[in-house]
Amino acid sequence: MKVQILGTGCPKCKLLEEHARQAVAASGVVAEIEKITSIDDIVGMGVMMTPALAIDGTVKSSGRVLSADQIAEILKAGK
Repeated sequence: MKVQILGTGCPKCKLLEEHARQAVAASGVVAEIEKITSIDDIVGMGVMMTPALAIDGTVKSSGRVLSADQIAEILKAGK
């Protein structure tokens, strides 16, 4: 599974990444975390507001910072 954090590196993007790492560790899911910072790549995925979270290339959230628990639920649903 690939967890993608889309954002240019703002504080909210960094917080979303931290929450994603916590969720992966807590859920026991084997996942690679990838940061996507290129505006062209972000827009290419259809995201207009960052931070955004994508799982295996599918955007699950955009424009808000999900909690680690919320991300864990998304990860469990994607197993």
